[in-house]
Amino acid sequence: MGDFNPVTNETASPQPHQGAPLVRLEKVSRTFDDGAVVALRDVDLAIQPGECVGVLGPSGSGKSSLIQIMGGCDVPTAGRVYWRGNAMTSLSSWSRVRGIEIGVVFQDYLLLPTLTAIENVEMALIGRGLSASLRRRRSAELLEQAGLEARMNHLPYALSGGERQRVAIARSIANRPVLLLADEPTGNLDSANARAVADLLFKIQSAEGAALVLVTHDGALAARCSRTVRIMDGAIVDDSGVDPGARPCASTDRLRQEAGARP
Repeated sequence: MGDFNPVTNETASPQPHQGAPLVRLEKVSRTFDDGAVVALRDVDLAIQPGECVGVLGPSGSGKSSLIQIMGGCDVPTAGRVYWRGNAMTSLSSWSRVRGIEIGVVFQDYLLLPTLTAIENVEMALIGRGLSASLRRRRSAELLEQAGLEARMNHLPYALSGGERQRVAIARSIANRPVLLLADEPTGNLDSANARAVADLLFKIQSAEGAALVLVTHDGALAARCSRTVRIMDGAIVDDSGVDPGARPCASTDRLRQEAGARP
């Protein structure tokens, strides 16, 4: 990946407070329909740089709302959200952060259907002050890392679900974000593709040093993270705690070894 460093013409992000978490939620609640629907209630959560966190809960527990607020795509009804120690009070306050310091992987891929795989990745780099050749080179490197070197010029309809998700992951890290949010990234995939996508996410988290927050209903997938947060009915009911060393996610081989199985 070399020394790639995206340049932006946008106003710089707020200056970080030394020692502050990447993102911190303080008594955050999110309701809809004038309070009739409660998605989140009094959530306190902090994500440290380089941390690997699995957020585990059933459908309807508030996981996606949590990701939306942590990624600056939504704002809470009550409570506060801080990015690097700075209070983020509106969607506009997130505009210097979203897409540059934060990458998001969605369950439904959200690829542009008329663009090829490499063009979809390049879209994340538009407006960053990079030449067309540098955008193309960066995108190609990411797709090669995802094992898609032979599929770069295919449109999304010609790709399998697993391939589409790998393109989406490549797009999400194009700007070298410090926080990667993955919302049920394996939810639409068969078991083989789900393992491949999960392995790629953990490989990227380890190699790039980004914090990873992986939202899932799959307990085995959450267990590969060094910290597990359980959410139920919009509230955090268990938090295994922060790893002071911000360990990377567990590899499949390491989990097999710890279980006494042959890798």
